[in-house]
Amino acid sequence: MLQTIKLEHILFLDIETVPEFENFNELSEEKKLLWEEKTQYQRKDEFTAEQFYDRAGIWAEFGKIVCISVGFFSFKNGDRTFRLTTFKDEERILLQQFSELLKEHFSKPQHLLCAHNGKELDFPFIARRMLIHNLPLPLKLNLFGKKPWEVPHLDTLELWKFGDYKHFTSLKLLTNVLKIPSPKDDISGSDVRNVFYNDKDLDRIVSYCEKDVLAIAQVILKLRQEKLLEAPEVVSV
Repeated sequence: MLQTIKLEHILFLDIETVPEFENFNELSEEKKLLWEEKTQYQRKDEFTAEQFYDRAGIWAEFGKIVCISVGFFSFKNGDRTFRLTTFKDEERILLQQFSELLKEHFSKPQHLLCAHNGKELDFPFIARRMLIHNLPLPLKLNLFGKKPWEVPHLDTLELWKFGDYKHFTSLKLLTNVLKIPSPKDDISGSDVRNVFYNDKDLDRIVSYCEKDVLAIAQVILKLRQEKLLEAPEVVSV
């Protein structure tokens, strides 16, 4: 089934997120209580709500997106190209830009969105943040009333599970076992908050995010048993 999908119909993507505010004390008193309630199970007695706030970026209600990187295949005269680009403005603006891309280039029935663990993280996170900003959901993220087989999303984690719902494999581990060049040679997901707020180095985060997008595309190629992308085929725009 995976082999029947045209690669140029897939938009590969990854997002990077951070806590919505740099410090816990910037939250309203009501939001502080809501954060305390939301994280009580995860924190147990090991951390206070304030100490745990560095992890707020994993929840759409308390985090925000700082960049969305996307990649897509292009075929011309027998040559294969993988084009990468990133939206990295203020959150509302980058969400609008991403939505426009979907509307103009990836809105047809055959088009699919692809991410690693995207069904649990990237796709719902983007949709929730759009609604928080009062933005209309693009067709590919509006899943209300859709049956599971009508959802236009590919998830490399789900594909690797082969129906084993208990199994979680990180993108880093998956690329290792599939002998794909590692996308991680600088920072990790746990570093993004500090790189954004302390180092104020968004470009470093973008580079990290784009490497993930490339890795996801490589996983799809590997699962299709096709030749991996080589450096000259990858273009950042």
